Amino acid sequence: MPISVCSVCTGSICRSPMAGSVFRARVEDAGLDGAVAVDSARTGGRHEGDGADPRAVTVLRESGYASGHSARRFQPSRFPRLDLVTALDEGHLRELRRPRRTPAKVRLLRSYGPAAGGDLDVPDPYHGGTDGFEECPGMVEAASGGLLPAVREALEERAA
Repeated sequence: MPISVCSVCTGSICRSPMAGSVFRARVEDAGLDGAVAVDSARTGGRHEGDGADPRAVTVLRESGYASGHSARRFQPSRFPRLDLVTALDEGHLRELRRPRRTPAKVRLLRSYGPAAGGDLDVPDPYHGGTDGFEECPGMVEAASGGLLPAVREALEERAA
């Protein structure tokens, strides 16, 4: 059974699909694509079934990442099937850690990035220009570099 990682943002059309695409590429480059399942979802009620924002798709493609995606709402009933849920900002973290949920499985994505500093939010680029979209991959790439060893460790623990 693969380790399951789901990135969550507000609409799942900008940040979480970018995070999913970047981390999926890291997983494939490490030869772990059959051992790690990568997904993304949203906390908000809009964009069900929508693809990623065209600005996100452009930035992903220009950065060499795949961009196939369909937005869907995060369902708390998924917690038992997930090993890790990465929130893209503090608001998502609070929503995902509400009472009766599994907070140990939820972390801010940028908490895996050693150079993130004190601000661990990935800013929402949706209402801004392309510069916000262009900044997002660097943030999630840095975090993915720290997330991959954590997932490897979970794989090793599961195999033991």
